[in-house]
Amino acid sequence: MIKYIIRGFMLGIAYVAPIGMQNIYVINNAIGNSKLRAYTVALITTFFDISLALACFFGMGAIMEKFQSLKLTILFIGCIAVVYIGIQLIRSTPEIENKVDIDKSLPQIVLSCLLVTWGNPQALIDGSLLLGGFKAALSLQASKSFILGVCLASTSWFLGITTLVSTFKNNINDRVIKIINIVCGGILVYYGLKLGYSFLKII
Repeated sequence: MIKYIIRGFMLGIAYVAPIGMQNIYVINNAIGNSKLRAYTVALITTFFDISLALACFFGMGAIMEKFQSLKLTILFIGCIAVVYIGIQLIRSTPEIENKVDIDKSLPQIVLSCLLVTWGNPQALIDGSLLLGGFKAALSLQASKSFILGVCLASTSWFLGITTLVSTFKNNINDRVIKIINIVCGGILVYYGLKLGYSFLKII
Protein backbone atom coordinates (compact mmCIF):
# COMPACT_ATOMS: atom_id res chain seq x y z
CA MET A 1 0.00 0.00 0.00
CA ILE A 2 3.06 2.25 -0.17
CA LYS A 3 1.97 3.46 -3.60
CA TYR A 4 -1.30 4.75 -2.14
CA ILE A 5 0.56 6.57 0.64
CA ILE A 6 2.75 8.20 -2.02
CA ARG A 7 -0.28 9.12 -4.12
CA GLY A 8 -2.00 10.59 -1.09
CA PHE A 9 1.16 12.49 -0.17
CA MET A 10 1.53 13.95 -3.67
CA LEU A 11 -2.11 14.96 -3.84
CA GLY A 12 -1.96 16.36 -0.32
CA ILE A 13 1.03 18.54 -1.20
CA ALA A 14 -0.64 19.76 -4.37
CA TYR A 15 -3.79 20.59 -2.41
CA VAL A 16 -2.21 22.34 0.57
CA ALA A 17 0.74 24.10 -1.08
CA PRO A 18 -1.03 26.72 -3.26
CA ILE A 19 -0.96 30.06 -1.49
CA GLY A 20 -4.16 30.86 0.35
CA MET A 21 -5.03 32.35 3.72
CA GLN A 22 -3.65 29.33 5.58
CA ASN A 23 -0.26 29.62 3.97
CA ILE A 24 -0.18 33.41 4.14
CA TYR A 25 -0.78 33.20 7.88
CA VAL A 26 1.92 30.55 8.38
CA ILE A 27 4.41 32.41 6.17
CA ASN A 28 3.80 35.77 7.82
CA ASN A 29 4.32 34.26 11.25
CA ALA A 30 7.53 32.60 10.10
CA ILE A 31 8.77 35.94 8.76
CA GLY A 32 7.71 38.15 11.66
CA ASN A 33 8.00 35.95 14.76
CA SER A 34 10.45 33.75 16.61
CA LYS A 35 10.91 30.15 15.47
CA LEU A 36 9.08 28.88 18.55
CA ARG A 37 5.99 30.92 17.73
CA ALA A 38 6.29 30.09 14.03
CA TYR A 39 6.35 26.34 14.70
CA THR A 40 3.47 26.68 17.17
CA VAL A 41 1.38 28.26 14.43
CA ALA A 42 2.47 25.58 11.96
CA LEU A 43 1.47 22.73 14.28
CA ILE A 44 -1.92 24.25 15.12
CA THR A 45 -2.61 24.86 11.43
CA THR A 46 -1.59 21.28 10.64
CA PHE A 47 -4.03 19.95 13.24
CA PHE A 48 -6.97 21.85 11.77
CA ASP A 49 -5.95 21.06 8.20
CA ILE A 50 -5.78 17.31 8.94
CA SER A 51 -9.11 17.41 10.77
CA LEU A 52 -10.70 19.06 7.72
CA ALA A 53 -9.13 16.52 5.36
CA LEU A 54 -10.42 13.60 7.45
CA ALA A 55 -13.90 15.08 7.60
CA CYS A 56 -14.01 15.62 3.84
CA PHE A 57 -12.52 12.21 3.08
CA PHE A 58 -14.49 9.97 5.41
CA GLY A 59 -17.63 12.06 5.64
CA MET A 60 -18.28 12.42 1.92
CA GLY A 61 -16.78 9.01 1.22
CA ALA A 62 -19.13 7.23 3.63
CA ILE A 63 -22.17 8.88 2.06
CA MET A 64 -21.03 8.04 -1.47
CA GLU A 65 -20.48 4.39 -0.60
CA LYS A 66 -24.21 4.09 0.18
CA PHE A 67 -25.45 5.88 -2.95
CA GLN A 68 -23.97 4.79 -6.29
CA SER A 69 -25.61 7.64 -8.21
CA LEU A 70 -24.11 10.19 -5.81
CA LYS A 71 -20.73 8.48 -6.14
CA LEU A 72 -20.86 8.84 -9.94
CA THR A 73 -22.00 12.45 -9.64
CA ILE A 74 -19.18 13.37 -7.26
CA LEU A 75 -16.59 11.62 -9.42
CA PHE A 76 -17.81 13.52 -12.48
CA ILE A 77 -18.07 16.90 -10.76
CA GLY A 78 -14.85 16.26 -8.85
CA CYS A 79 -13.00 15.55 -12.10
CA ILE A 80 -14.12 18.85 -13.60
CA ALA A 81 -13.58 20.82 -10.37
CA VAL A 82 -10.08 19.48 -9.67
CA VAL A 83 -8.91 20.04 -13.26
CA TYR A 84 -10.37 23.56 -13.11
CA ILE A 85 -8.64 24.30 -9.79
CA GLY A 86 -5.35 23.07 -11.26
CA ILE A 87 -5.67 25.23 -14.39
CA GLN A 88 -6.59 28.27 -12.28
CA LEU A 89 -3.49 27.73 -10.15
CA ILE A 90 -1.27 27.53 -13.20
CA ARG A 91 -2.77 30.76 -14.56
CA SER A 92 -2.83 32.65 -11.25
CA THR A 93 -0.50 35.49 -10.29
CA PRO A 94 -0.06 35.17 -6.49
CA GLU A 95 1.25 37.87 -4.22
CA ILE A 96 2.51 37.55 -0.66
CA GLU A 97 1.06 40.42 1.30
CA ASN A 98 1.11 41.02 5.02
CA LYS A 99 -2.65 40.53 5.33
CA VAL A 100 -2.60 38.73 8.67
CA ASP A 101 -2.01 40.28 12.06
CA ILE A 102 0.88 38.29 13.54
CA ASP A 103 0.85 39.97 16.97
CA LYS A 104 -1.65 37.66 18.66
CA SER A 105 -1.95 35.62 21.84
CA LEU A 106 -2.02 31.81 21.68
CA PRO A 107 -5.85 31.56 21.98
CA GLN A 108 -6.17 34.14 19.21
CA ILE A 109 -3.76 32.14 17.05
CA VAL A 110 -5.80 28.96 17.60
CA LEU A 111 -8.96 30.81 16.59
CA SER A 112 -7.25 32.32 13.54
CA CYS A 113 -5.95 28.92 12.41
CA LEU A 114 -9.44 27.47 12.86
CA LEU A 115 -11.04 30.26 10.85
CA VAL A 116 -8.61 30.18 7.90
CA THR A 117 -9.16 26.41 7.66
CA TRP A 118 -12.71 25.48 8.68
CA GLY A 119 -14.08 28.98 8.10
CA ASN A 120 -13.17 28.91 4.42
CA PRO A 121 -16.22 27.71 2.40
CA GLN A 122 -14.07 27.14 -0.68
CA ALA A 123 -11.78 24.81 1.28
CA LEU A 124 -14.80 22.81 2.47
CA ILE A 125 -16.21 22.50 -1.04
CA ASP A 126 -12.88 21.75 -2.73
CA GLY A 127 -11.87 19.30 0.00
CA SER A 128 -15.17 17.41 -0.22
CA LEU A 129 -14.99 17.13 -4.00
CA LEU A 130 -11.30 16.31 -4.15
CA LEU A 131 -10.88 13.97 -1.18
CA GLY A 132 -14.42 12.62 -1.23
CA GLY A 133 -14.00 11.81 -4.90
CA PHE A 134 -10.86 9.79 -4.26
CA LYS A 135 -12.50 7.96 -1.35
CA ALA A 136 -15.17 6.85 -3.78
CA ALA A 137 -12.57 5.54 -6.21
CA LEU A 138 -10.49 3.55 -3.68
CA SER A 139 -10.94 0.32 -1.76
CA LEU A 140 -11.22 0.43 2.04
CA GLN A 141 -7.59 -0.59 2.63
CA ALA A 142 -6.25 1.65 -0.13
CA SER A 143 -8.24 4.61 1.21
CA LYS A 144 -6.63 4.26 4.64
CA SER A 145 -3.16 4.39 3.11
CA PHE A 146 -4.17 7.25 0.83
CA ILE A 147 -5.49 9.49 3.62
CA LEU A 148 -2.39 8.69 5.69
CA GLY A 149 -0.35 10.11 2.82
CA VAL A 150 -2.55 13.22 2.76
CA CYS A 151 -2.02 13.74 6.51
CA LEU A 152 1.74 13.28 6.15
CA ALA A 153 1.71 15.83 3.34
CA SER A 154 -0.07 18.41 5.51
CA THR A 155 2.37 17.90 8.38
CA SER A 156 5.41 17.98 6.10
CA TRP A 157 4.22 21.04 4.22
CA PHE A 158 3.42 23.35 7.12
CA LEU A 159 6.51 22.37 9.13
CA GLY A 160 8.65 22.48 6.01
CA ILE A 161 7.43 25.87 4.80
CA THR A 162 7.93 27.28 8.28
CA THR A 163 11.52 26.01 8.35
CA LEU A 164 12.28 27.33 4.86
CA VAL A 165 10.72 30.75 5.40
CA SER A 166 12.36 31.17 8.81
CA THR A 167 15.73 30.29 7.29
CA PHE A 168 15.44 32.15 3.98
CA LYS A 169 13.18 35.06 4.87
CA ASN A 170 14.68 37.41 2.31
CA ASN A 171 14.41 35.02 -0.64
CA ILE A 172 10.66 34.32 -0.62
CA ASN A 173 9.05 36.33 -3.43
CA ASP A 174 6.15 36.21 -5.87
CA ARG A 175 8.22 34.34 -8.48
CA VAL A 176 8.88 31.48 -6.04
CA ILE A 177 5.19 31.27 -5.21
CA LYS A 178 4.30 31.28 -8.92
CA ILE A 179 6.56 28.27 -9.51
CA ILE A 180 4.97 26.44 -6.57
CA ASN A 181 1.50 27.08 -7.95
CA ILE A 182 2.44 25.91 -11.47
CA VAL A 183 3.84 22.63 -10.16
CA CYS A 184 0.89 22.06 -7.83
CA GLY A 185 -1.58 23.02 -10.56
CA GLY A 186 -0.07 20.43 -12.89
CA ILE A 187 -0.37 17.73 -10.23
CA LEU A 188 -4.02 18.62 -9.57
CA VAL A 189 -4.85 18.47 -13.29
CA TYR A 190 -3.28 15.00 -13.43
CA TYR A 191 -5.30 13.77 -10.45
CA GLY A 192 -8.45 15.37 -11.80
CA LEU A 193 -8.04 13.36 -14.99
CA LYS A 194 -7.58 10.22 -12.87
CA LEU A 195 -10.94 10.91 -11.24
CA GLY A 196 -12.44 11.18 -14.70
CA TYR A 197 -10.92 7.81 -15.60
CA SER A 198 -12.44 6.26 -12.45
CA PHE A 199 -15.82 7.68 -13.48
CA LEU A 200 -15.54 6.15 -16.97
CA LYS A 201 -14.57 2.75 -15.55
CA ILE A 202 -17.64 2.64 -13.29
CA ILE A 203 -20.10 3.55 -16.05
